[in-house]
Amino acid sequence: MDSLALTFSSGWASGVNAYLVVLVLGIGHRVGGVDDVPDALARWDVLAVAGFLYAFEFVADKIPYIDSTWDAISTVIRPTAGAVIGLLLAGDADSVTQAVNATVGGGAALASHVVKAGSRLAINSSPEPVTNVTASVTEDVVVLVLVALAIQHPVAAASIAAVLLVLGLGVLVLAIKVVRRGWRRMRARRARTSASPGAPPGPPSPWT
Repeated sequence: MDSLALTFSSGWASGVNAYLVVLVLGIGHRVGGVDDVPDALARWDVLAVAGFLYAFEFVADKIPYIDSTWDAISTVIRPTAGAVIGLLLAGDADSVTQAVNATVGGGAALASHVVKAGSRLAINSSPEPVTNVTASVTEDVVVLVLVALAIQHPVAAASIAAVLLVLGLGVLVLAIKVVRRGWRRMRARRARTSASPGAPPGPPSPWT
């Protein structure tokens, strides 16, 4: 149960920032001696690559429209990372447990990635960059705290991740409805403008 809970939490977090999840889990294993984290995630080469990619994402994720482009690129990466982490957390368990862990990790990552990418598209409708920076920093802090909590208290962290996922999906659905309503109003306004009669013709010229 603890392994599955840790898988769900890390999967949800991977959908937001997979590289930070690898860093937190790997450093937790090296520094804190956490036995539940596999050795593969604590290798120096893995941590170095994850650190480099996290530094790149840290910058890209805070620039309007660049963040959405990065989210599109990460559509395959984040769910795959969640599934791989879940598979590694299963360890030497039977194949059914490994498959369940991989499915839970990948599915949670895909769901949270959809929420993140969708919310960023909505945020990018505003031209100012402050909202992007605030959202990105908040996501990083939540991922850091949640994964650190999951290492020590996996069930509690999984419960929090489940609540965040449900809330995120609800906000995303609401945002889609608002955006669609706004598009309908804009199209209706344009249709009324194009259909309105032009200015009445002026008096005939005396030269004709």
